[in-house]
Order: sequence, then structure tokens, then C-alpha cells
Amino acid sequence: MRFLISRLSALGDVACSLPAAGSLRHAFPDSEIIWICDKRFADVPRACTHVNEVIVLDKDSKTWKSTIKALGEFDVAFDLQGLLKSALPVSYANAKRKLGYHWQREGARLFSQPVTPDPKSIHIVDQYVDVARAAGGATLTDFGLQPIPEAIASINSLVSEFDPTKKLVACHAGAGWATKRWPAEHFAALADSLSDWATVAFIGTQADEPAVAEVMANTKSRPISLIGKTKVAELIALLAQADLHIAGDTGSIHIAAGLKTPCLGLYTLTKPHRSCPYGQLQNSLTTDPEEVKILAHKLLDQ
Repeated sequence: MRFLISRLSALGDVACSLPAAGSLRHAFPDSEIIWICDKRFADVPRACTHVNEVIVLDKDSKTWKSTIKALGEFDVAFDLQGLLKSALPVSYANAKRKLGYHWQREGARLFSQPVTPDPKSIHIVDQYVDVARAAGGATLTDFGLQPIPEAIASINSLVSEFDPTKKLVACHAGAGWATKRWPAEHFAALADSLSDWATVAFIGTQADEPAVAEVMANTKSRPISLIGKTKVAELIALLAQADLHIAGDTGSIHIAAGLKTPCLGLYTLTKPHRSCPYGQLQNSLTTDPEEVKILAHKLLDQ
């Protein structure tokens, strides 16, 4: 069996889609699974043991048709994003069946059959798996995330300067939407409360620097800033080593969940039942500063 999965962006959504590949891999162990992805996020499916190959499309969509046609015939092509940019690769695919995520926009439903999720599938991860199940995929959730050796070596070098007697807490203060961000003063107080027995490191891209700078300005303990020091592959390796990851509804928390790293989700606007770190709903229901401190200490004690 040969499968094509089109999920181009964004970071957290690509991570949440990985169990669809896991569902197919468990049902069809000898299958070939090819993933179409945006260059910025391609290291996520590259770190997935269920994916055989990752295809990065050029910015010029005029080349997409020839690229997809050259991949040959597929048994099923999946559009797991439901946008025109993800639907086009599926439309070009020589596939016997074309299935898509149920929420399709921008005319995406013209190119694939939307799969209605099981009524019990509340979390977005389960809804992606439902699409794979429509093609015979297994009923299980397996992200298959595994940091690549080069990224592990890079992160080992980075964290070698940290105090080895302390646990590592990776925090992400930024988010794509300002309304998803926990107040900087709360993050600062949390970092201070953990500083005696944990190394607190703030992660993110340069776009997150203003949010982290505001946190730093309010702390007494001066946590470590890793802003701009980890690319996606290294982020995966770092989160695999972390004892706890604290973030809002943003990409890193879904990667951490896929790695089975303990997470503390700070949900302000989005619904945790639908988009919490998968399997950790119990750690994603509160943003009260004192309750967050208690839960963070409890998770590190486990």
C-alpha cells in the first residue's frame, strides 16, 4: 500500500496529524507513507518513524503538479488540512481514493471526500486518526516521534552547561495569537517558584523574544533564554529531554505531548478538550497562577 498525506502547516497542527500516519503504519506495516509539508515544519514528519519520505514543495505552486505526478500511484491520498494549498497536492495525486479532514475550506472539498469524525472524537488528534481509519487505519494513537541523532547531539551540547542536579523545565511564553498567551508576570512568578530545584529555560523563535523579554524583566531568578537557539529538529530533541514543558495552546506543547513529555497547558481562549496536549487534559484546565504553581511542582515530583 502507498499513502500520500498532505499537511503543510503549522507546527502544532503538523504534530497533531502524525498519529494518522501511525494509524496507517500499524494497519499496513509494509506500506509506504509520503508526507507533503511546508519547508518550515518539515522536520516534524522527518522525526516521525511512521513516515518514509517527506516532500517539501517549492514556493512556486506551478511546479507542484509535476512534483506530485513524479511520485507515482497511491492507494489513498489524504488532505489533513482542508485548505486550497493542501488540497492541490491531493488533486494532482494519482490516487485510487482521496480523503480529507472534515473541516474543509477554500474549495478543498472539491478534491477529496471529507470524513465525518466519530462523535466520540473530540480531540483534533482523534479526528485526524478518524480520516486514516476511513482507509482501513488502526484505531490507536501513536505519534512515532523520535529526535534525530544530529539534533540530539546539538541539544546535548547546549544543555551540558545546565546544572545536572536540577530538573529541566522548558517554557514557551509566546503563541501565534496574543489572546493565547499567559500574562508575563504570572510566567515570571512561576519561573521564580521553580528556580531552586529546576533549570527553567524559555524556548521559541525570534518572534517570541518580546514576550520572553517581558517575562525576564519581571523575574528575580533570571531563567535561561534559548530564544532563536533551537530549530525545529532541535526543539524536538530538547522537549524529549525536558522533565516538564509549560506552554499555552501552541506548537511546542503538541510536540511535547507526542514525545510523552509531561506538559502543563495554559489555556486562555481555546478549548482544552479539543486541543490540549494529547492525553494530558488533566494538566490543561487552569490558568490561575497559584493553581499552576501547585500543579507544576506536582508534575516535577512525579
